[in-house]
Parts: sequence; C-alpha cells; structure tokens
Amino acid sequence: MGAKKRYFLFLFVDSLIVTFSVFIGYYILMPFFSEYPLTVLGVTAVMLLLTHHLFAYIFNLYHRAWQYASVRELISITQAVTATMFATSILIFLLFEMTFMRLMVITWMMHLIFIGGSRLFWRLLYYQLNGRQSHNPKMIRTLVVGAGKGGSLLIKQMLDNPTMGMNPVVVVDDHPSKQNMELAGGVKVEGKREDIERLVGKYGIKKVVIAIPSLSKKELKKIHALANIEGVDVLIMPNIEDVLSGRLEVNMLKRVEVEDLLGREPVELDIEGIEEEVADKTILVTGAGGSIGSEIVRQIAKFQPRKILLLGHGENSIYTILEEVLDNKTDSISYVPIIADVQNRKRMFKVFEKYRPDIVYHAAAHKHVPMMEYNPQEAVKNNVIGTKNTAEAACHFKAKKFVMISTDKAVNPPNVMGATKRMAEMIVQALDKGCEHTTLVAVRFGNVLGSRGSVVPKFKKQIQLGGPVTVTDPRMTRYFMTIPEASRLVIQASTLAEGGEVFVLDMGEPVKIVDLAKNMIRLCGFAEEDIGIEFVGIRPGEKLYEELLKKEEIHPEQVYEKIYRGRVSESSLSVIESHIKNFLSIDENELKESMLNFIGQENVRKPELVKEKVV
Repeated sequence: MGAKKRYFLFLFVDSLIVTFSVFIGYYILMPFFSEYPLTVLGVTAVMLLLTHHLFAYIFNLYHRAWQYASVRELISITQAVTATMFATSILIFLLFEMTFMRLMVITWMMHLIFIGGSRLFWRLLYYQLNGRQSHNPKMIRTLVVGAGKGGSLLIKQMLDNPTMGMNPVVVVDDHPSKQNMELAGGVKVEGKREDIERLVGKYGIKKVVIAIPSLSKKELKKIHALANIEGVDVLIMPNIEDVLSGRLEVNMLKRVEVEDLLGREPVELDIEGIEEEVADKTILVTGAGGSIGSEIVRQIAKFQPRKILLLGHGENSIYTILEEVLDNKTDSISYVPIIADVQNRKRMFKVFEKYRPDIVYHAAAHKHVPMMEYNPQEAVKNNVIGTKNTAEAACHFKAKKFVMISTDKAVNPPNVMGATKRMAEMIVQALDKGCEHTTLVAVRFGNVLGSRGSVVPKFKKQIQLGGPVTVTDPRMTRYFMTIPEASRLVIQASTLAEGGEVFVLDMGEPVKIVDLAKNMIRLCGFAEEDIGIEFVGIRPGEKLYEELLKKEEIHPEQVYEKIYRGRVSESSLSVIESHIKNFLSIDENELKESMLNFIGQENVRKPELVKEKVV
C-alpha cells in the first residue's frame, strides 16, 4: 500500500476510534452525566478528534512502518494519546468551566487500547501474509549464528523482507541461557556452534549467517571453520552500531572473505601522538595511487592535516584516489594531485620547493618480483634512485620526517626487486646521518591482502573463470597483512622514529599459499575438485619462504604493539652512490649478481621448478 493511501486509512480508522471511545465512555458513566446536555458531549468528541489528529501528526503516528512496530512505537502512541487527553481537558475547562475526569480517564484507556490494537492488527496481518512467503520452497533455508541483538534484528528482517530470499530455520548460540529460546517468528535456538554441521544436515541448510558483528577475528575464524561446509554459503552481517545508527542496513550481508580470516585484531593507535605529528601539516605521499599509498592517504586524512599531496607517475591512479577523497570530503583538508616521476630529480626538487611538505611517506616503487627480473635497470632507477631523489629533496627542504615503505623481500634477497629495496633502506640510513633537520626511517612488512597484482585478486579471478587456481609450489609460504592495518602501523611507526631505523611490522604467522587457495575456493562456494589447483613452479626471483629479519637483525624490544626495531647493516652514501653508477653502466645480465654481492647475498639461488596438478 502506498504512503498516501496508508495515511488516509489510519486517519479514518483513528477518527472512528476517537468518536467510539468518547461515546462508550459516556455510556459506561451515564449516571454521572445525566445533568449535562449532550451538546457538551458532542463538543468533547470534536475537541478529542481535532487534538488527536494534531498530536498524531506531531508524534508521527501516520507515517510509520507499523509492520515493524516495537516498544518504541507503543511509547509514541501512549505519548500522543496522553497529550490528546490533557489538551482536550484544558479546552473543555476553558469552554464550560468544568472537567469530566472520569470520562477522560475511561476515554484515555479505550483510546490507547483501540489505537494500539489497530497498529498491532496491521503488524499481525503483515506477518501473516509474509509468513506464508517465508515458507516458500524458493526461500533459502538459513541458519543464524548468534541469538543476541544482531541475530534478533536479522531474523526479523528476514521475516519482514521476503526480497532477502532467506527463511530463518534455526539459531545456534553458545550462551546456556539462550538454549531453546524462541526468537521472532518462532525461530528456535537449538544448539551451540559445534552443532552447526548437525543442524545443517538436519534442516537442509544452504546459508549460514554469522550475526555476531562484534566478533573477534579469532572467534570468526573458529566459527567459519565449523560452518565451512560444502554447498553452504557463509555470510556475516554488518556491525550492529552501523545498523542502529542507520549507516548500514541489517540486510546488507556480505560473504566472509579471505581478508576476514587472515586479518587480525586492529592495534589501538596512539591517536594523540599521531594527531600531534600530523594535524595542520602538509603531507606528501608518493605512489599515492597505489594500494599502500592510497590507503595511507585515507588513513592520514583522519588526523586533520592541512594539505595532502597525492604524487604519482600514472595519471589514472592519481585521478581515482583524488575523486574518492573529494567525494568523501567532510573537512577542510586540501588535496593536491601531482603527476611526477620520482626518477626525475629536478622535478622532485621543484615539488618540494613549491609545497614544502612536513612529512613524506614514500610508497612509490616497482614491486613485482618477476617483472623486475626482466627489467633490472628500471628497478634500480625507480626503487633506488627514486628513493634517493625523494629523500635528498626532503633533507634539502627540511621536511620533518621521511618514511620509506620497504618489504620483507629486502631480507636475504635472491631477486632484483628485493635487492633494490634493501639498497633503498641503506640510502635512508646513510642520509639520516648527515641530515640535520629531517628524520629518515624505513618500515618493512610482508604481503598485503588485495593489492594490485597480488595473489588474492589473482585467485579470485581464476575461480570466477572456473579454474584452475595456479600455485607456484606446495611448500611456498607468505606473510600477509591487510592494507588498512599495514598503513595504520606505518603511520604509527613514523611517530616513533628517532632516525635511521628500519622498523619491522609483526606479520603474524606465515600462511601456506596452497592453503590460501583452498580456503578461497571454499569461500566462493565451490568444492576444491570443481576448480582444481595446479602447481606451476617458482617464477624468476621468487623465494619459497619470506623472512622479515635476519637473525642478527632482531631487536629484543618491541617499540609498540606489532612494531619492532631491526638492527640492520649500514653503508656510507659515497659507497652506495659509486655502486649505483656501476649498476647503470654494466650489462643487465651482470647487474643482478653485482647488486646481490654488494648487499651481502653472494650466492644467488636458482629457483627449483616443481610442477604438479591437483584435481
């Protein structure tokens, strides 16, 4: 029914109820009103009718979705009816200098019962009509995990909103007091989380929805492991605070993603320390269109800098992040897009001269290992010379901080990309010694989930195309961290810098790539044998296992939660510069070995090729 029709329906029904309530009240109390003329009663009825419609409008009784009525709506009805009686009593007293308190009390009770009853009838009618739809065999039989506020809201939404296409059949909850409890629509709590597999089989469940949005990552992994049954989709509802605040709808369910399972509990940042460092400052982010650079832009904007400079070589990626931040702009931050190549020393110095950034986050780099094996000189130009140009510009124009984004591939690298990032770390360390006004540091971490060209989006695409998922080697492991977590820790680490450090982020436990592939296949709703996994061999420059630090580099103390300070070898700037000149002058075939020799990795390990197919 449309809003206009519903409005006139309730207007008509309420008018009948008000009139009926007055005359029923008069009939009940007739012996007490024999001395008063019926004209007074008629005026009272008219007054009640007018004041009721006024207060019904004020308390919004005609524009509510009564099929979702709750205690809040009952309170609104009570307030409107009470205000109506109070206002009518005053008007009758002013007109006739008398009050009919007994009549008003009886009318108030009748009014409340019938108005409330009409809304309850509307809700029951809606449930009756939609309850039939919920038993439609086309509705997907669903198990809900969690009988708290989130689960109750979700079940109501499923029953009230057939377009969700879900029929809530059963609930599980670990709390003993909730066992055998009935929620909305008679949906019953029939066990704990360990009963999920049994209940899925018993009721023919096709979807499991985790309705505990505040669940820790650790608990989410446990529940998902129990619910990760072949042929069953596992979804999670949004955060309950977002639902109650209206930012998200309770029916905005999402699939459990690999990021949810590999992600960890967020670190509590030193908000005051970061704000003191960043607020009202000019921040330069190089590589601002990349995965890490763009996330640093998003995160740093929360701390109210005066200006953020978005510097990148590719105009499309810079345009994309600029459009995003401007669309979400709710503050006075000025965003400046800058198309520049960090290899161009003159251009970088011009940028620094014009904008005088206070803090520099240097995320610009070539990062793909196999690509750099084929283009070693480009890796040197971008990752080494580009870092040197940017860091020297920061020193020359007296930026307060320079933070270089490094990688775990800089540890014992057998490849060009890792070697160039290690050289970049050495440049940062060397420049810090002679840079009076600027503190220079590097932050080293492993793979980030979801970055362009990384394994997660690659696997997703392969699964969507029907497989197989290609894995290099069954033994290969990698450290993983979400992009937001890595970016937040980089910003936090920058506040801890004293100069010349190589900070290392705690990446947790390494993950076997083949296990990641299997999990992603199941998360996408497929059986492993339907997609298949094919081992294709290690690509040029790749390692089976990544390291975050050499044994001799580990510092015994954490400087902050999940942030360590590494002890790494150093070199003088003059020695580094002489090697850079040499690298650019020699043949590309000699470049890799020469670079690895310089940073102390003399034995270049050739990758083992392991080819195998799993079906």
